[in-house]
Amino acid sequence: MRVVVTGATGNVGSSVVAALSNDDRVESVVGVARRLPEARLPKVEWRKADIRSSQLGPIFTGADAVIHLAWLIQPSKEPEVLASVNVHGSRRVFEAAAASGVDTLVHASSVGVYSPATRPGPVDESWPSHGIRSCSYSRDKASAERILDRVEADNPNLRVVRLRSGLVFKRSAGAEVTRYFLGDWIPRRLIPSRLPVVPLPSGLVLQAVHSHDLASAYLVAVMNDDAHGAYNIAAEPVINANAVRKKFGVRMIQVPPAAIRVAMSAAWHAGLQPTDPGWLDMAM
Repeated sequence: MRVVVTGATGNVGSSVVAALSNDDRVESVVGVARRLPEARLPKVEWRKADIRSSQLGPIFTGADAVIHLAWLIQPSKEPEVLASVNVHGSRRVFEAAAASGVDTLVHASSVGVYSPATRPGPVDESWPSHGIRSCSYSRDKASAERILDRVEADNPNLRVVRLRSGLVFKRSAGAEVTRYFLGDWIPRRLIPSRLPVVPLPSGLVLQAVHSHDLASAYLVAVMNDDAHGAYNIAAEPVINANAVRKKFGVRMIQVPPAAIRVAMSAAWHAGLQPTDPGWLDMAM
């Protein structure tokens, strides 16, 4: 089996490529990225390409599966730049995969694709997936899925899988995740490894998954011909203020979400941090 992975060098992509490389059923892996890494893995060849403009057909030709992970989170103040990759670029990937005769297309969706909750507790994959309008990340995830709906309908022989993951972490991606949400202007040496007091928005509930576990899910999605449609991917337990307190032994302060949003918005508009308040809306 030959598998192409877009966004192959990111937090999730690097784990997915490693999982594919270590699986005996995979004969070759093509890692697609805008900047080629120095890492060398068995059976992996790297291709430099930008999904917004590069010719994708020659890269996808001969592949049995395409895993689409390429995605931009920053710069949050330039939503048209984000959409050029997340929406337009995704469309080009989906259409090129279908035109190249690929059997399987696995798309990196997200919990962010879901519409606002109307009740407490978990939801399944049938929950409306129209996103949170105030969050560009969520809007783009929803837009990409609507494009994928059309491509899937027009190509009945293409097996399509959507993995809707929670927050994705691993230790080696800590600096990357920090840069996404705190920016580059705060010196890393000034960030304590453990906070004595942690302020959290009242009522915040999250789920996360390790990138290696998520990579295993991508491997199953590629290999299992019965897999199709959407799958929520997240780990127990649910993360709330009590779970953080128990795990890290820190004092928790519950803060009204509206107050955090005002401060977050002011800091974002002032250029003090790169995360727009729509992310809080999505989290809540």
